[in-house]
Amino acid sequence: MVSKELTILSDDGLHMRPAGELADAMGKYNCDVTIDYDGSSIDAKSIIQIMAACIKGRSKILIRCDGKDEEQALKEALKILD
Repeated sequence: MVSKELTILSDDGLHMRPAGELADAMGKYNCDVTIDYDGSSIDAKSIIQIMAACIKGRSKILIRCDGKDEEQALKEALKILD
């Protein structure tokens, strides 16, 4: 398992466009990809779960990837969210 904590820099948080981009990108990986936010674990492959989490701008999140292609998934997730 690999993970990285980061701060959502956009004042708009994870709104529809970045949430959709993240979910689409993570869907191509075989590993589990989750976002830990505000005491919840969110499936990063589900735009519905990402949107329902209401991740605000300037929030700290933890991206966790666990599985065969975890390194590549984490690298792409960080690229999308930075």
